[in-house]
Amino acid sequence: MNPVAPGHDLAVDWALDESRDRSKQVLLAHGGGGQLTDELLNDVVLPRLANPILNAMFDSAVLPCQPQGRLAFTIDSYVVQPWRFPGADVGRLAVSGTVNDLAVCGAQPIGLALSLILAEGFAKSHLEFVLDSIHATAAEAGVHVVTGDTKVVGRDHADSIYITTAGLGVVPTDRCLTPDRVRPGDAIIVNGPIGEHGLAVMLEREMPEVQSVLRSDAAPLNGVIESLLKELGEHVVFMRDPTRAGLAGVLTDLARQSGWRVGLNEQDIPVRAEARHAADMLGLDLMEVANEGKVVVVVRPEVAGRAMEIFRGHPLGKDCAVIGHVEDRDDGLCVLNTAIGGHRIVQKPYGEQLPRIC
Repeated sequence: MNPVAPGHDLAVDWALDESRDRSKQVLLAHGGGGQLTDELLNDVVLPRLANPILNAMFDSAVLPCQPQGRLAFTIDSYVVQPWRFPGADVGRLAVSGTVNDLAVCGAQPIGLALSLILAEGFAKSHLEFVLDSIHATAAEAGVHVVTGDTKVVGRDHADSIYITTAGLGVVPTDRCLTPDRVRPGDAIIVNGPIGEHGLAVMLEREMPEVQSVLRSDAAPLNGVIESLLKELGEHVVFMRDPTRAGLAGVLTDLARQSGWRVGLNEQDIPVRAEARHAADMLGLDLMEVANEGKVVVVVRPEVAGRAMEIFRGHPLGKDCAVIGHVEDRDDGLCVLNTAIGGHRIVQKPYGEQLPRIC
């Protein structure tokens, strides 16, 4: 094996070596619907994701009816490169992202659909790693993959693995988490340090020689969110996960949609020193960097303290902070009070700041 740059994952390089054996590769014929497709499903996919609903292998998953609430349905695709990065991988990212999209709408997830698009020549050991990660993350979230699909495309059409996940959940009838419920005085909370997912992926892809302790924060948040909603009920008025456009995207949208000014305090926004250093090195605004294990929550001011206690009682919320408040100004702006005593208007990034971090 050739020498590798510092920080490279030797297990991944070993798998790349292994993939030269065609019997250990995904072949174009694995996507043809015949015996090789059955082999891939029975030998690789089902042993890792098996559950009674998926095992039936029907064209649709038939789930128990939940008449006591409203259905929430979401779908997203994940094309991150590299598919494995410090702290997570595309499988953990896909399950976490879909579960979190349901949770911030107040939904309790009841099933996930999984679509795999594999490049011809992708190592089966890589696929097994991703499927194990999907299984572990779904178990962490308390949800099953209940249906799915697998396709294989030629080497010139893709270079590794792309995943689409759809999620179905139930929103209890007494929950409503929308911008029109926001009012002046409400507290804005984030459950931990920002920017780590986007920076970890960017460093791994663009600067693999740089050694950093940064790790992706990708994680399913439905457990801590459900605890918050069950205890505080209608005092929680809005939630969103700050993914591709970061805090800037979520909070400028909140200001615009609610019509109220969102005031943030830069010194209160949790940021790890290593993330700040990496963002400075890459010339990135941490407010715009993607997160995959963070949630922005707006609560009534009288329960802000209790909300913080609930977050701090969970591993995914122990570094939470109140980062600002909704102000009694109806200009629909998001304004950041800077650490040096000035202020600036926060805007969404014009385009996609980082090349494909999800």
